[in-house]
Amino acid sequence: MRICLFPGTFDPITIGHLDIIQRSLGLFDKLVIGIGRNSNKAAMFSEEQRLNWIKEIYKGNEKVDAMIYDGLTIDCCKQIDAQFILRGIRYVNDFEYEKAIADMNRSLNHNIETIFLTCLPQYTSVASTLVRDVLRNGGDVAQFLPEVVAKSLKKT
Repeated sequence: MRICLFPGTFDPITIGHLDIIQRSLGLFDKLVIGIGRNSNKAAMFSEEQRLNWIKEIYKGNEKVDAMIYDGLTIDCCKQIDAQFILRGIRYVNDFEYEKAIADMNRSLNHNIETIFLTCLPQYTSVASTLVRDVLRNGGDVAQFLPEVVAKSLKKT
């Protein structure tokens, strides 16, 4: 069984993330979206909120699961028997950063391969960081978010 971990903070999950997830589903038997705890980042949304959004978006899809994990991504892969790590690439500088991480992960476990998918051109400017900035300043971010996320933000 080909199991893949898609790690990230997903703070919040965006339509760019959904694009990468959707296009990866044909490559793997199971995709686990891993919400990684990152002590260097102050999250805008709680881990539970982010997990609930993802579970709501993919409810009924047997191929997609989500979880929160701590520590090394490579250790999370071992925990769920994932042989692949999925990463989305928007720009060339994303690739340089992601390749360094992939090389480190390969050094830690040569049995786990990182797969890069480039995002579609219409999603290159959609980044969780930018979405959070717009939100903090009172802007409307609905066009960048899955409907489930956009609706829940309107309620708050």
